[in-house]
Amino acid sequence: MWDQANWPHIEAEVRRLQLRITKAVRENRWGKVKALQRLLTRSHVGKMLAVRRVTENRGKRTPGVDGKIWSSPAARWKGMLSLQHRGYRAMQALWKLALEPIAESLADLNSYGFRPERSTADAIEQCFNVLAKRVSPRWILEGDIRGCFDNFSHSWFLQHIPNW
Repeated sequence: MWDQANWPHIEAEVRRLQLRITKAVRENRWGKVKALQRLLTRSHVGKMLAVRRVTENRGKRTPGVDGKIWSSPAARWKGMLSLQHRGYRAMQALWKLALEPIAESLADLNSYGFRPERSTADAIEQCFNVLAKRVSPRWILEGDIRGCFDNFSHSWFLQHIPNW
């Protein structure tokens, strides 16, 4: 079954759900956002794409917390079927699909690091466009946040970030 999957259709369906989440965020309809996230994370297409991303990336030979590696198409199919709301391994990838539209909708337009569809070339182009004006900023701030989150209070995040 895994090898027969229509990946362009699966990706299009996930993208369609993500666009609906983005629209709901922009309209400030948080109940709808939550419902659409639930729909995406429980959908067959969402689970298929999450398992594909986990099993076809550089870390595909790294076992999940369950100690399993889904290396064959049959194992991937079985893994996709086993994904439960509180499961492991591909659940992070599945929730990334549901949370990314919110993050992208609310993110700073001039933020480029680790964002989909944005590259170093995009950041350089923005710098050029901003600095080529007669009245340009005198400074550009660039930062590397390696280890940054190690220094934040986990309890503060739990208290201040919405948990839908």
